[in-house]
Amino acid sequence: MGYRLVADAAMVAHFAFLAYLVLGGFIAWVWPRTLWTHVAAALYGLFNLLIGWPCPLTHVENWGRTRAGEATLPGTGFIDHYLADVVYPTEHESLVQGVAALVVLASWVGFTVRHRHHGTSSDDEPRA
Repeated sequence: MGYRLVADAAMVAHFAFLAYLVLGGFIAWVWPRTLWTHVAAALYGLFNLLIGWPCPLTHVENWGRTRAGEATLPGTGFIDHYLADVVYPTEHESLVQGVAALVVLASWVGFTVRHRHHGTSSDDEPRA
């Protein structure tokens, strides 16, 4: 039971990370200090996509599954097993990645607009 819990916790952490990767920029609108955490997550995601680094969460999930007597994740891991051909067709993976990148960029643009707007309110302008 314990190893299965480790595998399931890794799976949940993976979903949470991917959700934060796509939507974390919007969280920074409310909590601006989280922007740098989101930038780091987005850069990790980009480099993982470009270079193909093995994800440590996939390793943890496979470790837990093996010790629990279950099969490891097929293919390259989490996305192949839980998302591709489940949430979107595999042949549209590049489109999904592009949309995710556009959402991240839109959140950063929105953050910048909000930050500039709040930083230059009429109360902050010098009086003549």
